[in-house]
Amino acid sequence: MADELELFQGTLDLLILKTLTWGPRHGYAVARWIGETTHEDLNVEEGALYTALHRLHKRRWVSADWGVSENNRRAKFYSITAAGRAQLRRQSDTWSRYARAVFRVLEAKA
Repeated sequence: MADELELFQGTLDLLILKTLTWGPRHGYAVARWIGETTHEDLNVEEGALYTALHRLHKRRWVSADWGVSENNRRAKFYSITAAGRAQLRRQSDTWSRYARAVFRVLEAKA
């Protein structure tokens, strides 16, 4: 895509929570999964990613444990909590409604 898509405020938390429903991941793996899943339309900046992960951890929507990455490096692995799953459901409903509303406007005939 010629124009890089920017994440709307609040979207990153939703994307991270969804990513973690597939199992624990370290930060780089979260960013990589989002990029691959969106065919590189969305690329998460490292600074934004780790700020969001810390925020989600502080809100107890994710837990964090140290482990070893696939590259045999020490890394913090994040997992979604029950509270995080509940938040994901709430945010998913809101974003789905929002997206449907935007599409209705974009598809309206003049």
